[in-house]
Amino acid sequence: MSQKVEAGFMVFVADGESGIGAVREVLGDGGELLINIQNGGDFTIPVSAVRDVHSGKVILDVERLDAPLRAALDHPHDAEYPRYAALDPKAGTPKA
Repeated sequence: MSQKVEAGFMVFVADGESGIGAVREVLGDGGELLINIQNGGDFTIPVSAVRDVHSGKVILDVERLDAPLRAALDHPHDAEYPRYAALDPKAGTPKA
């Protein structure tokens, strides 16, 4: 990891993708993170499930996550109002 994880960092499943949550807290001696997944709730993960940390972003290693968290990753944006959903996440263009 190229940066120390801090509360407030955004969480991603891959670099360049839309964010799916945020770090709420670094637990104990830094061996675990409490993260909140949008539309899924809070999860505690081991730091070993983090692929990379840079630019205030935490990139997860999905293969190292438990089944309930992986299921939550399937629906992080389901509760968003569809009118404002981005057609192209890179452009951030809202639907007309």
